Amino acid sequence: MNKAGKNGELISFKRSMLEEEDKEFLLDLFKIFNVQGEFSCLRLNETSATELSGIFQLLDKEYTSNNIVMVRALLKVFLLKLIQVKEHEFTTQDIHQKRVYEFLMLLESNYQQVRNTDFYAGKLGISSKRLNQILKDKLNKTGMQLIHDRLILEAKRSIIHSENTIKEIAYELGFSDRPYFSRFFKKQTGQTPEEFQKQAKTHIKIKFNTLVGDIEG
Repeated sequence: MNKAGKNGELISFKRSMLEEEDKEFLLDLFKIFNVQGEFSCLRLNETSATELSGIFQLLDKEYTSNNIVMVRALLKVFLLKLIQVKEHEFTTQDIHQKRVYEFLMLLESNYQQVRNTDFYAGKLGISSKRLNQILKDKLNKTGMQLIHDRLILEAKRSIIHSENTIKEIAYELGFSDRPYFSRFFKKQTGQTPEEFQKQAKTHIKIKFNTLVGDIEG
């Protein structure tokens, strides 16, 4: 991978590679991959970087050997290490960073049902105005913008990866009907869901993979 002058390795995997019954692990994992702004990047110390590099080398070796059982096990170890790093980073943040992180965690569990900033501010024990001030300072977005971002992120993932129709995806995300969802999607992205779906399919066909720049991260 070479993006914006950064070189590295990209690990892409389907949800089916994970153990669906381990709900706590999945939730911790989704919290890492769905956070935004400065929280989407994990800062590694030398020890953590060395440990992750070692796990990755083993993962790469077993993947090359097509040993799926070992790949699953090592992938989980790699992801658990990322969760550990994130939890450590959380404990060293200032009070405003912690509130932003707590907001994002609340958002992860509630974005499909609750779409008003008052709910999240109440859970954090502060006013909506104060929450928006903190979010604007740390992420340069309001609470409502972040709620919309999360909905669009999930919508794009579902359009690309699920077998569901646009109408079914709309209902899953809590929209009352497909036209309302389509208007919301176009307002946020400049495209209709159908246009995005067509673009994604073309990209996948050309690139021979399922990576679309607009949903990375």
